[in-house]
Amino acid sequence: MFADYFVEVPRSPATVFRRRFRIRRPLFLRIVNALSSRYEYFQLHTNATGKIGLSPLQKCTVVVRQLTYEGTTDMFDEYLNVIEMTGRECLKNFCRGVRETFRDTYLWKLTSADCQFLLDLHGRTHNFPGILGSIDCMHWEWMNCPTTWRGQFTTKFKGTHPTVILEAIAD
Repeated sequence: MFADYFVEVPRSPATVFRRRFRIRRPLFLRIVNALSSRYEYFQLHTNATGKIGLSPLQKCTVVVRQLTYEGTTDMFDEYLNVIEMTGRECLKNFCRGVRETFRDTYLWKLTSADCQFLLDLHGRTHNFPGILGSIDCMHWEWMNCPTTWRGQFTTKFKGTHPTVILEAIAD
């Protein structure tokens, strides 16, 4: 994993990272660095036998992959060498850490003045005023879904056919 994405010249280009993680590498690394500098849980440790534990990159990768693919905590056991209990623990600590670390910068509740500023900015920039928020969301039936992925994209909500959720958003 480290050689694929995180060395100076990774095997996989930035576009592959963005597609697999649904986040740009610099933003991901910023989150990892912020969490590892602030929380002991995200720092590299060795146990009593001298065995090195999971790196901050592994812990954050487990969480981002879980959130990206809406998978279970043990979905990436083989690739990332993380057991189910550790995956759950990583998710819990990651969510708490991101909330506490980035609350003041990114996670505040919009005021009416903030909304008005965004509306005005969008109107000036794109000459298309008055657009903000989620426009629509729908389930699109995936007729040619590969057989091996069928269970991953099928829910009882929409019956036995695999679907993909399409959402149009404006901000």
